[in-house]
Amino acid sequence: MKNPRILLTNDDGIRARGLKSLQKIAAELSDDVWIAAPAEEQSGAGRSLTLHDPLRVRKVDDKAFAISGTPTDAVLMGVQDLITDKKPDLVLSGVNRGGNVAEDVTFSGTVAGAMQGMQLGIPSIALSQVYSFLPNAHIRWDVAETFGAPIIRRLLEEGWPEDVLININFPDREISEITEVEVTRQGRRDQAIVHADKRTDPRGVDYYWIGFRGAPQSPLEGDDLHAVMGGRISVTPLHVDLTHMETHHRLKGVLGGAPPRK
Repeated sequence: MKNPRILLTNDDGIRARGLKSLQKIAAELSDDVWIAAPAEEQSGAGRSLTLHDPLRVRKVDDKAFAISGTPTDAVLMGVQDLITDKKPDLVLSGVNRGGNVAEDVTFSGTVAGAMQGMQLGIPSIALSQVYSFLPNAHIRWDVAETFGAPIIRRLLEEGWPEDVLININFPDREISEITEVEVTRQGRRDQAIVHADKRTDPRGVDYYWIGFRGAPQSPLEGDDLHAVMGGRISVTPLHVDLTHMETHHRLKGVLGGAPPRK
């Protein structure tokens, strides 16, 4: 695909450092690059749509728009309204500040942006840069910037099904230490990292702040979490169908046919 029209989005907001990395990656692939991103941070927004408030659009550059909504809103508006003469050939979402592996993908706004592009019939890729949970941790944006475009170029040459999006996670390692790309499956953590931190305001009223904390994990070989923990770039094909076929087949033999009665 020569000089594809690329739409960029994210969930960290249009002013996010990761979007600048994504622009660098896209510039290696095309000179026809557009941006439709949330005006403010929307981390954890998942596939949410803004249904009860009007959406506002602010033009920040000739091909860049800030939308007062979620990543899903931004991609939908970018494709259907803001880019008028030709729809994008590719949607890139990210580069997220932090990994999107294992169960993260179910609430990730970064993955949701790519999923909306896929739903609109456009090849779509989510990109995330893993970093440490330690305070003041350094984020290695140069890793995504170094490996992003070559991997995307290879993916575009190979192609993938229309109902699949690609989820790429770059490990928290020095560039010289990263020697492998691993095609992975979505993993699952054996310990939760999302938690509700209980606090008390000056009036003595309790409130909660949702956050993340590091926890030891024992991921399975071949999954996305295992790859990035081992210093490998994880490339995971994802799709929307959440049906668990083994259980589907088992229950079909029990509940198929006439419904049970009292």
